[in-house]
Amino acid sequence: MNFPAVCRNALLFTGLLLSGIISATAADWPRQVTDSRGTHTLESKPTRIVSTSVTLTGSLLAIDAPVVASGATTPNNRVADDQGFLRQWGEIARERKLTRLYIGEPSAEAVAAQMPDLILISATGGDSALALYDQLSTIAPTLVINYDDKSWQALLTQLGTFTGQEKQAAARIAEFDNALAQVKQQMKLPPQPVNAIVYTAAAHSANLWTADSAQGKLLQQLGFTLAPLPAGLHTSQSQGKRHDIIQLGGENLATGLNGEGLFLFAGDQKDVDAIYANPLLAHLPAVKNKRVWALGTETFRLDYYSAMRVLARLGERFKH
Repeated sequence: MNFPAVCRNALLFTGLLLSGIISATAADWPRQVTDSRGTHTLESKPTRIVSTSVTLTGSLLAIDAPVVASGATTPNNRVADDQGFLRQWGEIARERKLTRLYIGEPSAEAVAAQMPDLILISATGGDSALALYDQLSTIAPTLVINYDDKSWQALLTQLGTFTGQEKQAAARIAEFDNALAQVKQQMKLPPQPVNAIVYTAAAHSANLWTADSAQGKLLQQLGFTLAPLPAGLHTSQSQGKRHDIIQLGGENLATGLNGEGLFLFAGDQKDVDAIYANPLLAHLPAVKNKRVWALGTETFRLDYYSAMRVLARLGERFKH
């Protein structure tokens, strides 16, 4: 190669670097990151990430983080595909040859076999491997992440910092913000306030999404108002005192569903029909006025992929 060509290539690289298209990743490491356990030093940008939480995995895939393996849930249930991965990103996981670590019960041996250089654990929820923290932290740097007290965008930003994928996280959020602005402009909101739940017909129970949940935050971004809980309502909490859900069962189910409309996350038309057919819920304003809407079985956990689907469905449902 002649000298002018070398100069041109050097100038091109410098221009890309300054514009942010190429990032000087080596200069960014080691870096200090903070999780719910404190501050940790990550020596270098991770290249083999293991996610013990199926909830976190979708966000890692969305920012093109090098996640090589993930915990899974029961295959072919209402929210998961035949791998036990969440339906909204199951096909992407297949394309990227993501390895399934285990189904349900966490296994330190399965994690170690993947030779990770970063391990991620969720702090709460059915997919938390927190009980194995001490074991896992001897394998590789292990970070504990709360997903129950923040929007999916805040989670994406945090994961971007942990993995060195900040630009990808910002780009995904910008894509969503643009889509949200368009949908919001074209929407006519139904009567307010509303409730958002995951409904289990067989148990006559529901998990009510709170204002702290990713689901609640998304609805509020679109202009919906979440109905406040009735005073004195007795509710139960489980799974490590989560902030994102309130469990409603028995007589509390009807009492807690006090909105003018009702959104069913992780639900389809069968769930809507089950609510309309339940005589104990017939007096609810949302039921009487036929304002129960399913948002799809792949919306149990909100990440970039499912949030975009929710946006599209809400935009179509409430279009001017």
